[in-house]
Amino acid sequence: MKLEPISYAMGPLIAEGVLVYDENISGQRPAVLMAPNWLGVTDKAIERARLVAGDRYVVFVADMYGQGTRPADFPAAAALANPLRANAAEQRRRVRATYDAMVAEGSRRDLTDGRRAANGFCFGGGNVLELARDGADLAAAVSIHGDLKTAAPAKPGAVKAALLVAHGAPDPVAPKADRDAFEQEMDAAGAKWQTLVFSGVLHAYTDQGADVPGVAAWNEPACRQTYALTHQFIADAFAGRL
Repeated sequence: MKLEPISYAMGPLIAEGVLVYDENISGQRPAVLMAPNWLGVTDKAIERARLVAGDRYVVFVADMYGQGTRPADFPAAAALANPLRANAAEQRRRVRATYDAMVAEGSRRDLTDGRRAANGFCFGGGNVLELARDGADLAAAVSIHGDLKTAAPAKPGAVKAALLVAHGAPDPVAPKADRDAFEQEMDAAGAKWQTLVFSGVLHAYTDQGADVPGVAAWNEPACRQTYALTHQFIADAFAGRL
């Protein structure tokens, strides 16, 4: 699997994402932007991108903080992520710059075929939803135990992507009130959306080792089912079957 660090402009910042693809596969493939959790571009995030890419996608791992800014722990991550969560315009500007870099780099290498999707985890789930709200040319956007609230709700007709939101029912980071508000927002915007809600599953359920009592916990069945549905949802979106 090929891992290429990619530097790109993100407003006044220089970001560094990672392009991930199987160099032994010939022909063009769809591109998938993968937005990591609030720890950003880590070894775990890159390994997750390798699993997502497989032999079917070219994956671009998003850097939302800028080159060399890599939080060492949850408090440092919160200090970087929370201001972006409160500033939809800046969050969208950064994730849009990442999307543009993915499109440019995939095209320059003749790797991608024009089909595009995005998926994200936790903070990254919020990033891909903001990208969809911004009207990016995506067939699908998948948020996995992600942020659902926004300071700037989608305008009618803006969302081009089909949306899938996967969540644990008792997740305290994005509680039911947030899910209800998200559904109402997307209905008002005329977006096509689906939700998958797991009973008894907390936040960060796809992240082994991220357990926080009462807040976050790894859950293997929910993780396995979410990945399977994500791949099927993206494939159906690309095929126009949603």
